[in-house]
Amino acid sequence: MNKRSSWALPYFIFLLIFVALPLVLIAIYAFTDADGGFTFANFVRFAQEEETINTFVYSIEIALITTALCLLLGYPAAWILSNSEFNRSKVVVMLFILPMWINMLIRTLATVALFDFLRLPQAQGALIFGMVYNFLPFMIYPIYNTLNKMDKSYSEAAQDLGANPVQVFTKVTVPLSMPGISSGVMMVFMPTISTFAVAELLTMNKVKLFGTTIQENINNGMWNYGAALALIMLIIIAITSLYTDEKENAESSGGGLI
Repeated sequence: MNKRSSWALPYFIFLLIFVALPLVLIAIYAFTDADGGFTFANFVRFAQEEETINTFVYSIEIALITTALCLLLGYPAAWILSNSEFNRSKVVVMLFILPMWINMLIRTLATVALFDFLRLPQAQGALIFGMVYNFLPFMIYPIYNTLNKMDKSYSEAAQDLGANPVQVFTKVTVPLSMPGISSGVMMVFMPTISTFAVAELLTMNKVKLFGTTIQENINNGMWNYGAALALIMLIIIAITSLYTDEKENAESSGGGLI
């Protein structure tokens, strides 16, 4: 117990039981049938079900729209917060942190009540609004942290070399903030593509996402097919994560500034 590595043992056990084991179980169920025999039938069924594929593509579309809107709204907010003027005011930062202290389901139910009060239709527009409202802070904070830690001398050097404010922003600020943007995109895209509660509450089950399809199969006792759908989603997320990591490594090694 005197070795420092021994202190990592509880974390290793936790990851083994609550991360690795569930992933292994998902893979096992995905490649087995109801009798426990090895099969690819679950994936063949997914490829043949047009409704499920359409739901999957639609979920990716909603996730991309939500991520793009969060980036469009979150980057200016993060840039304003990282400015020295606003950065001194802890109240402004706290205004962005406060929503994260409230459970996401409670925030979603509050959004439902707001749409009911304003008599607005609870369809795709309500879903996107709710997604952006819930996940916007996850876009703001990584970008804010990156901008806040950014060496201001790069911007000053660009100005000394004759760059105007737009050129400083596009050629210096944005490239240097790409690690924060990548982290924010992943923190928004991954939970958005797999969520189901927000869609069910905000659209009264009128809009169906891929997470809802997985939930329905699990609730109906079709564990094998539900696990196959979950594995497909996990593979998509893993590929996106690997691509983002490679991009961040390239940027941190000097590829971000040209």
